[in-house]
Amino acid sequence: MNNMESPEYMRMSLAAAMTLGFKEGRFYRGATLPCVNLLLTYDEGCVGACSYCGLSRKREGDYPEKSFIRVSWPTYETDDIVDKMLEKKDKLKRVCISMVTNKKAVHDTIDVTERIRAKTNLPISLLITPTLLSREDLVNFKKSGAEMIGVAVDAVTPELFDRHRGKGIKGPHRWEKYWDVTGQALEIFGEDMVGVHLIVGLGETEREMAKTIQKVKDMGARTHLFSFFPEEGSKLEKHSQPPAGQFRRMQFVRFLVDECFSTEGEFVYDENDRVVAFGLNEDELNLLTDLGTPFMTSGCPDEKGEVACNRPYGDSMPGPDIRSFPFWPKKEDVEKIRTELETY
Repeated sequence: MNNMESPEYMRMSLAAAMTLGFKEGRFYRGATLPCVNLLLTYDEGCVGACSYCGLSRKREGDYPEKSFIRVSWPTYETDDIVDKMLEKKDKLKRVCISMVTNKKAVHDTIDVTERIRAKTNLPISLLITPTLLSREDLVNFKKSGAEMIGVAVDAVTPELFDRHRGKGIKGPHRWEKYWDVTGQALEIFGEDMVGVHLIVGLGETEREMAKTIQKVKDMGARTHLFSFFPEEGSKLEKHSQPPAGQFRRMQFVRFLVDECFSTEGEFVYDENDRVVAFGLNEDELNLLTDLGTPFMTSGCPDEKGEVACNRPYGDSMPGPDIRSFPFWPKKEDVEKIRTELETY
């Protein structure tokens, strides 16, 4: 037992620790992170058993030392973190508090949210664990100062969800509960104030992913898309990333649906359920591809509507094969993206 537990302590992404000055370092290609990503921490950890997650109870090691999204999440005193946010406020545009599946997490999420709200004006997102939550909890989250909610559904079919997060892996999570809570969060926080996390590469087809992105849009939420990125020590540590072409097409699908350029019903699929046409003419396709925006990280926005939670290199290694761009892609990036879009 180390007693460095929430709410008095929080884990923080390495990127956020660098942004706040707790850690030294610099980002590949000059990326910046304007969102402070925080994670609740407990000696007993998370009771989830998700196949792809570094925090899974089935992964060996002590919880406070487990990596998450392939990087370390160092632990700091919550009050010190808030003080650093004030010190670095000109660099920051949002803070996100992530729950884990632990019975203490509901109360502690409210506690930490109230501490941050009392001292800063930063917009606060909560990445919630529906398994633990009632409608009243969501109301209390809003009262405490949160204004956006994230729900990590991750897998896009009931079968895949069960295999990777539920009964198939002896985990506590249930598909219906996640979508029920997503709907409740939309009722309480409002349209476009809920982001649904989906992971490309857990065994779904492109058609299944596109249909789920459209479902999220129809509910009034937005999709935050990730490329599967294997975590050492997880059940899926030897599972490959999805092909770049698959991820690029799903990024483009997300952009078109969320920004109302196309609907899923306008897409054309081949015999393997891969998207071969997006409901656009060639000029429209080229214009939107050249923008680069569809291939940037999708996440909670700042007050101007631009992505604040850009998670630099959260789903790929820093290097030439960036999956979710944390900055505007340059001309040479777009040329590579265009080739990947057309690669099957």
